[in-house]
Amino acid sequence: MSASDKPVVTRFAPSPTGFLHIGGARTALFNWLFAHHHGGKFLLRIEDTDKARSTKEAIDAILDGMRWLGLDWDGHEYYQSQFWARHAEIAHKMLDRGHAYRCWMTPEELAAQRELAAKERRPFRINSPWRDSTAAGEGEPVIRLKAPRDGETVIDDRVQGRVTVQNAEIDDFVLLRSDGTPTYMLAVVVDDHDMGVTHVIRGDDHLNNAFRQLAIIRAMGFLEPVYAHVPLIHGPDGAKLSKRHGALGVDSYRDELGMLPEAVANYLLRLGWGHGDDEIISRDQAIDWFDLDHVGKSPSRFDFKKLENLNGHYLREADDERLAALVAPRLGLDSARTALLVRAMPELKARAHTVNQLAEGAHFLFASRPLDLDEGAAALLDPAARALLHRAHGQLAALAGWDAASLEAAIREVAEGSGVKLGKLAQPLRAALTGRTTSPGIFDVLALLGRDESLARIADQMEPKE
Repeated sequence: MSASDKPVVTRFAPSPTGFLHIGGARTALFNWLFAHHHGGKFLLRIEDTDKARSTKEAIDAILDGMRWLGLDWDGHEYYQSQFWARHAEIAHKMLDRGHAYRCWMTPEELAAQRELAAKERRPFRINSPWRDSTAAGEGEPVIRLKAPRDGETVIDDRVQGRVTVQNAEIDDFVLLRSDGTPTYMLAVVVDDHDMGVTHVIRGDDHLNNAFRQLAIIRAMGFLEPVYAHVPLIHGPDGAKLSKRHGALGVDSYRDELGMLPEAVANYLLRLGWGHGDDEIISRDQAIDWFDLDHVGKSPSRFDFKKLENLNGHYLREADDERLAALVAPRLGLDSARTALLVRAMPELKARAHTVNQLAEGAHFLFASRPLDLDEGAAALLDPAARALLHRAHGQLAALAGWDAASLEAAIREVAEGSGVKLGKLAQPLRAALTGRTTSPGIFDVLALLGRDESLARIADQMEPKE
């Protein structure tokens, strides 16, 4: 039986040395979708073998980011460091089977071989005198793979197609260090086998590792997984994605940039995978449609503006109370003022692309008087505009009710009586009421602020009576 004939098991295996990178999040998403599409399992393994760099904070950030994106995993998360004894067991089995050997090469000998390879302008490959020796050296040795030197290794990759490497290019890399700890290359193979992983879906920067890992898999007679190496994400300029392009942790997209998880997931899905011309793809549709055949072979370019626009779509679709709960902490609101924010949300979200923009747009509702006018708003309030505010204040103060229809009728009457177009009055009103030049519709602003607050803000900016 081949791996493709078994029930699907995928995994995401991040190293906890930092945040959940946006590229790692896409890898997790692809694995999650593939498993769910096939009714299989999606596993999470924390590759914490680098104890010097692995931190609890990084692990917590990874788990938090996964949960925020809705990428739940089956069972508990695995920690690679828990299986060191098993890794060592496999290394010694390879020794017994003649597929590995003990090596006592010194750092100086390795350095000399590297120097010679560089001088001869050829790739460095370990040439250990211990490969076929039956003698023993001094001290604790490392255990190296006895890599095949003849023939070739072929991978039929589900994304990259058929890829071939000459076995002579695969060096005798270390499986077990002299202190008994496993290397990444050995640990990954053993863990994938023991966890029953059938499909390894990861970045194409791991493609070279696949050939080395296959050498271990074949030496042990393990079931070979199906490989799918996905091109990495690049910046808009085609260069490797970096912080200046948006290569932040998933938590930054949520906390600093104000993105919604469904928007980030939808955008990551479309980075390197497509379903016709569909851009807005629900989670259920993604599960139904996702396959590896439509993952592209070329790197995808990260476009922050496109992500922001997509986020705007999901903001407009989102529940108002949910959005208010996201915005309220940014503005330090209590429950009473959050209720006002909920009422204002239909107007606010129509003009926003991020939660941050929602917070900025809602700021005027809770600002203290007198308002701190921005430069554009202050420029609007010239003497003529202040005179218009005085007339509007009188008309509004005389209203019996404070409903949208009455407010609109009153403002239009002032504009007509003053011989100006509605916009000529609406703009200074907006400046007086919000301190900004942009806001929800002016009648909505008046309704949301209420009679007393609206009249007080207008009075703050009026031309004094003669």
